[in-house]
Amino acid sequence: MIRLDKYLADMSIGTRQEVKKYIRQGRVKINEDIIKKPEYKIREDEDKITFDGAPVAYETFEYYMLNKPAGVISATEDKRDKTVLDLIKEKKRKDLFPVGRLDKDTEGLLLITNDGALAHRLLSPKKHVDKCYYAKISGGVTEEDVRVFKERINIGTQEEPEWTMPAELKILEKGTVSRIRLTIREGKFHQVKRMFLAVGKEVVYLKRERMGALVLDEELAPGEYRKLTDSELKSIL
Repeated sequence: MIRLDKYLADMSIGTRQEVKKYIRQGRVKINEDIIKKPEYKIREDEDKITFDGAPVAYETFEYYMLNKPAGVISATEDKRDKTVLDLIKEKKRKDLFPVGRLDKDTEGLLLITNDGALAHRLLSPKKHVDKCYYAKISGGVTEEDVRVFKERINIGTQEEPEWTMPAELKILEKGTVSRIRLTIREGKFHQVKRMFLAVGKEVVYLKRERMGALVLDEELAPGEYRKLTDSELKSIL
């Protein structure tokens, strides 16, 4: 059971005060009956709620796959920059957040949800969830780098070392700017960039392609998003 005003506010019909006004104006029906009491308790899984004649279905959790573009920050709100939540135009819930962070200049897969338990499982250091990136590297990646990454690498300092877990580095194309695919099993701050800096190279383009079993839909252009399919959701729950 949930209060009618909370139900409508959760589904982004308006603020709590706004929806109270709408309810008292008789714009809300429950099972075809006009209800003018904001405190009225409803069964969100059984009752049919409409606002101005349009159905309002309750969703406890929402899950969106976003192809994050460069220039957008992984935050819920920001006074200066556009955030990933600003891109999700069709959201119902007001409590959505990005699962983990991608740097402002990094593109690719980002899960947007309000499911805190799922976010914890995907981000917990104890779970070692794979994160796969495609990158362009200035400096020329070598087989020695592949070997070093497979063991572990210090992305800290000699005085304060910070060792990574073993990572899988694949060279897709060698050159002064190499194309690579890297799979890591943790999420340290700026980890991919710091790993290549540790071997004297620089990441000039970075895109996350996969997080656990969730794979970026290549039909999504940067900035586009969609809800997860049932099979995708089952693969990560």
